[in-house]
Amino acid sequence: MRKTFNFQLFTETGNSNNNVRTYQQQFAGLLSAVYGYESYFNDFLPLQTLDGVKNSAIAFTVKNCNTAVTMGAYDKGANVAFGTGTGSTSRFGQRVEIKYTDVDVPYNWEWACHEGIDRHTVNAEFDQVVAERLDDEAQAKVALFNAKQSAYISKNAGKTIAATAASLDSLTDKELIAIFDQLSTYFTNIKVKKNLRKIAKVHPVIFNAIINSGLATTSKGSAVNIDANSILRFKGFEIQELPEDAFQTGEYIYASVAGVGVAYTGIVTARAIESEDFDGTALQGAGKAGEYITKDNLKAVAKVTLTKGA
Repeated sequence: MRKTFNFQLFTETGNSNNNVRTYQQQFAGLLSAVYGYESYFNDFLPLQTLDGVKNSAIAFTVKNCNTAVTMGAYDKGANVAFGTGTGSTSRFGQRVEIKYTDVDVPYNWEWACHEGIDRHTVNAEFDQVVAERLDDEAQAKVALFNAKQSAYISKNAGKTIAATAASLDSLTDKELIAIFDQLSTYFTNIKVKKNLRKIAKVHPVIFNAIINSGLATTSKGSAVNIDANSILRFKGFEIQELPEDAFQTGEYIYASVAGVGVAYTGIVTARAIESEDFDGTALQGAGKAGEYITKDNLKAVAKVTLTKGA
């Protein structure tokens, strides 16, 4: 079940009465737009962008229930709820109390930027420079999010499939199908609902092996396009090619259900403030960020390692 996230927003900090123009809302909107376009893992971990900080450590709280569902049978025994069992037994079996616990989700890391716009040297219109730099900073943050999220997925994947290949640069059809057969079997066995999107983020080596394989053919109903070097699905997974640096060393596939978790960033500040050190304005930004997947949902995240076999 998808969890409801109750986010806590930060408040804007003081600025010592300096002439300040704040850009929290603009930066939040820009960051979300850039993230949706550039992010490698936006469908695994949709980004929640917050402006301000109220709590220095906790991003939000989720309510979690660990109470197991009872699967007993109705007991019709003569001395159950009747006879000698009157008032001390129940034909429904033992009653289990349902309780929820609050789980605080922390920020895992922080980001910042500090740049200056000197009137004597900038050689451009101020507001345009601010807009362009906010865009550049947003894209830089998305690159940072990609790296952090790749590491998070790698560390927390609920399943690791260790595959071998005679050559890492030229997988055979047999080796390729063995990898995806294991992925398909795993997601079936953990009972992922059939209406949910299963996505496989793949290394270029894997992607090209799929495109070049004799398995992805129109005769088998595959929507492969050699001219465009594209394929939509393979063995039940949406296939998305990512660059090599999107994966941790030795890892070639990250597979998951769409929306399995959430990525989040709290923007403490995004401002332009008159500087005392030069004739111009300091462009400053700072925030906190993190990733979160519930313990139960971690089962729906798998990674494939690939090493050269004998």
